[in-house]
Amino acid sequence: MNQQISTPATTLTVFRQLLSATPRGARLARRLAVYQLDAWGYPHGSDVSEAAAHIVAELAANAVTHGRVPGRDFELRLIRREPDTLRVEVADARGGPEPRAKPLDPQAESGHGLRLVEALATRWGVAERAVSKTVWAEVRTGGRPPAT
Repeated sequence: MNQQISTPATTLTVFRQLLSATPRGARLARRLAVYQLDAWGYPHGSDVSEAAAHIVAELAANAVTHGRVPGRDFELRLIRREPDTLRVEVADARGGPEPRAKPLDPQAESGHGLRLVEALATRWGVAERAVSKTVWAEVRTGGRPPAT
């Protein structure tokens, strides 16, 4: 679902989708994000698209792995804030401890995802909700996308 909200100071364009809390849903989240960014003028393979795709993939995988509640979906939200910010939000169905980037362990086979988010995002964090949480990350877009 796309929605545009305008105020005198800023324009927000929002894409929102509920997805099954499964590995397939996580893969679909990444694909939908890349597709939506292309529709907004950030083509597949661009720096903005690549950064957002990696962030969505990690946050969606975490939602499916750590935030899954059987029978409950997770939510992907992309928010384009004019003139230069893209916010990625993934809300899972389980609250709990705030996720943190783990100390670097080169021998570990997993646990590096939030370090990737930290490296790609200008800032990121967690917003607690009543019975769940939203992990978000922001990416600078460098201004308006090229006209399509």
